[in-house]
Formats: sequence, C-alpha cells, structure tokens
Amino acid sequence: MTDPKIIVAIDSFDIEEANSILNKLDPKLCKVKIGSVVFNALGKKFLNQVHERGFKIFLDLKFHDIPNTVHETILGFHGCEIEMLTIHLSGGKKMIHSALEAGKVINTKIIGVSVLTSLSDEDCNDLFQSKAQVQTERLFNLANETCIDGIVCSPLELQLAETHLTPGILKITPGIRDVITSDDQLRTMTAKEAIQNGASYLVIGRPISQASDISLALENFVTSIHE
Repeated sequence: MTDPKIIVAIDSFDIEEANSILNKLDPKLCKVKIGSVVFNALGKKFLNQVHERGFKIFLDLKFHDIPNTVHETILGFHGCEIEMLTIHLSGGKKMIHSALEAGKVINTKIIGVSVLTSLSDEDCNDLFQSKAQVQTERLFNLANETCIDGIVCSPLELQLAETHLTPGILKITPGIRDVITSDDQLRTMTAKEAIQNGASYLVIGRPISQASDISLALENFVTSIHE
C-alpha cells in the first residue's frame, strides 16, 4: 500500500510513550500526524526519527500569523521530510499564498484547516455569526481561490467539499470514530463512511493510539475502509 489513507496521530509529550506507539505501527499501513503536543515537547529530533522509521509525516501545527511569519516558520523546516503541513485558512489569502510559496521551497504540501471538529453550531454562531457548514463553505471558497493543496474538515462537511472544492484538492478528515464515544470531537463519522463521502485521508488518534492492541486497531481500520 504505497499511499496509506490513515494518518495516526501521536499526541504524547512523553518520548517513551510516543516511541511505544510508533513501534506498533506499520508505515505501509499509515502515515503519522505530529501535532503541537508532541512537537512542542520533542521537536525536530523526533520529527526526523519518525521519518527514519519510514513514515510519511503530516505536521499539524496549524500556523496562523502574519504572512511573513508563517512563510519564515515553514522555511525553518528545510531539511525535514514533511509530506504535508497545516495552516489555518482563516489566516486569509496573503497568508495562504505565503505558506504555499514556502511549501514549494521545502517540498511539502500546504493543508488549510477549516472549522475545528470540536466546534458546535452554537460555538460557530458565537465566533462567526453563522453555523459550522456556512463558515466551512466560506473557507472552501478561499481554498479554491488560493489553489491550496488540501483542506482539513469535519467528516460531516465532506459532501459540501465534494460539491464546492476544485477537483484535486486533498480532503483530510479528523473526527473518525467507529464506536460511539464521549470526547471533544463533536462532528464525527466512521472511517468507511468518510472514505465513501470523498475523504482523501483520515486522521485517527485515540481510537488507535489508546487501543489495548494498537497494531490490531490499525489493521481493523484499514480493513474497514477497504471492505
């Protein structure tokens, strides 16, 4: 499997725990997401170690700042093998274009985060004076205008992405739950449903990383999306 559809999130600031999770994963079956929890604790050294293990890396630090700062921050990863990294689409056109320019220099795809999966319609009304789907549609239009490489969205906005996004823009979906849980992910969907609805890649954290058998949990998710 040359391009795994599952991206496993490593969300631990403890190096032993992070390595323990990686030891149970197969780079043929998954990519690895490195977010702020692990990166802020373990830094570029861990990033390079993950690459050396054979994993493709999704760096999810969600950059959101003035255009020049985002541009220089991304350039600072020169020499690191990163397949994709995230910025916030709400940073605006100039910031997105600056990120894309830097992404070309370090040979990484730039992925724009739309509306966080932890936000409810009530939250979005407070923040944006609109429901989550309306705000997501606005950000999708921005993604089209800037020709960004991909977007991150809730699985519940995948059908909207299929109708509004330019073909070829990658769709990365967190909030994957194959069993009912009570956590901070509010807008969720099963892995198979997300793929059927057009997701390019699925970000899966706790259902794999906190499973009693991590290897089996990953294999089960891979099987489920190919059934």
